[in-house]
Amino acid sequence: MTEKSELRLLPWAGSEGKPCYLSSSDADGFMSRLADRIEADQLDTASELLKYALQVLDHQPGNLDELPLLVAQLAGALEDVLRVATSRGSRLATPRTSEGEESV
Repeated sequence: MTEKSELRLLPWAGSEGKPCYLSSSDADGFMSRLADRIEADQLDTASELLKYALQVLDHQPGNLDELPLLVAQLAGALEDVLRVATSRGSRLATPRTSEGEESV
């Protein structure tokens, strides 16, 4: 059976909002590349939303009537970014102590 640490959290949710995982050691496989592209798109979207939010907060071009929509979009983007960070963090090598044991 595959260990949970060997699974990749995918950048989308499954049915009922449950997390989706990929069990594959092939970083160049179709699903891995698709997940990489979607993660990159999600991070780009979050970056653009942040720029726009800062403009709105500075009362530059941006309509305060759009604030509820902007907040909803920022919340969605933050959720995506956190999923990307969790996925990438879980794939990092676990640090080892000088005796070769995993550090906690």
